[in-house]
Amino acid sequence: MAETRIDIAQESRLIALLLDRQQATKFRQQFLNFHVHEQALIFVELNLIQRQRLYRYLTSAKVAAIFNELDSADVTSAYFKEMAPKYAAAVISAMYTDNAVDMLETAAAADLSTYLKYIAPKKAATIRKLLHYQAKTAGAIMATEFIKLTGDQTAAAAMQLVKLQARQAEIIYYVYVVDQMDRLTGIVTLRDLLTAPGESSVAQLMTSPAVSVKVDDNQEDVARMISDYNFVALPVVDADEKLIGVITVDDAIDVIDEESAEDYSGLAGVDIDEQKDNPWQAAFKRLPWLITLLLLGMSTASLVAHYDQMVSEASILAVFISSITGTAGNAGTQSLAVAVRRLADPEADRRSLGKIILTEILTGMMIGLITGLAIMLIVGWWQQNIVLGFVIGLAMFCAIIVANLAGSLIPLLMDKIGVDLAVASGPFISTLSDLTSVLIYFNIAKIFLQFIISD
Repeated sequence: MAETRIDIAQESRLIALLLDRQQATKFRQQFLNFHVHEQALIFVELNLIQRQRLYRYLTSAKVAAIFNELDSADVTSAYFKEMAPKYAAAVISAMYTDNAVDMLETAAAADLSTYLKYIAPKKAATIRKLLHYQAKTAGAIMATEFIKLTGDQTAAAAMQLVKLQARQAEIIYYVYVVDQMDRLTGIVTLRDLLTAPGESSVAQLMTSPAVSVKVDDNQEDVARMISDYNFVALPVVDADEKLIGVITVDDAIDVIDEESAEDYSGLAGVDIDEQKDNPWQAAFKRLPWLITLLLLGMSTASLVAHYDQMVSEASILAVFISSITGTAGNAGTQSLAVAVRRLADPEADRRSLGKIILTEILTGMMIGLITGLAIMLIVGWWQQNIVLGFVIGLAMFCAIIVANLAGSLIPLLMDKIGVDLAVASGPFISTLSDLTSVLIYFNIAKIFLQFIISD
């Protein structure tokens, strides 16, 4: 979770001590003095017994407020299993619907049915509906607590309605205007309502047409739209343009953070959700990748073995294998990071494939030229063998160009054919670069072998 102004570790120990001693009054005085975000940070540090006492000491509304603040990494239906079913249902009912749905996604069908039977039919029906939306879509992250008006209402009447519904709504800055069929026709801000004459109609104040997203739109596209246009929230409509929910900026931030984490975990070839796994599960998730890379690495080893006769004639060649493969691998990983970042940017022009490849080739040539010249001079002076230095430098130059090209081309091609970019991970590019670098190095060395030996 994010950093805070208080020492969470220290405050967590104090709260845990109060819960262990069952000092309910002191606990409430201390715990409720924190901001709800800080309460959530402390909550996830408590053990099972401490959490169960917390449920007894706090109202369901207070616990719901804490759950609304949980980071996505801490969201789990397991917390509801720790409570009495009626209490769990009360917490769910008091939560914002989108947050409740996030927590209930992992709940067993029997548990879900138990909770929902204690919840008001309207809210229970909404939760069931949201749980059926496909993951990664706008429908899966939207909230249904919003305020809507009709165009013929006056500003004064609209303000009265806002006051009545403000506590239940997830956002009140935007108020949505619908027609008799519940179709979205416009948006009016709270500022407009506050500053307008009381007799003004909502239709006169609203912005129309309203920017909206479809319920099945990709949530990353929605989050980017909120970010690009600096919206506080976006309305969600169904196929008939009926207003069915809103996506707020906090949900958009969560989506962007999650997608960024997925991109970076992909570069490392690991699963973003491994932190929730035990060591056995984490190991088995990583093994397929590691075995694949091991086999690819064995190909590199067999390639080196293929040139063992040449290495035996000029053993100095073996000294520089790691320098060439390591530098080329690093260059390829850098190129991969740039390519993945570009593909993650929806505003980037993906049609300029040739331009991207040309840029990476030229970049690789510049990097390769500088590093190649540097290593050539160093090796030539160190070994007193200018031909050996030239071979090492030329191999470095070529290996970096190929690694840069692979680092940019592989994710671009995978994106074109719809393969997950995580497959083009850093370890994969690095291992592939090792293979090509060794091949380039020994073939160049083979051409100049007699000059290396004679020197």
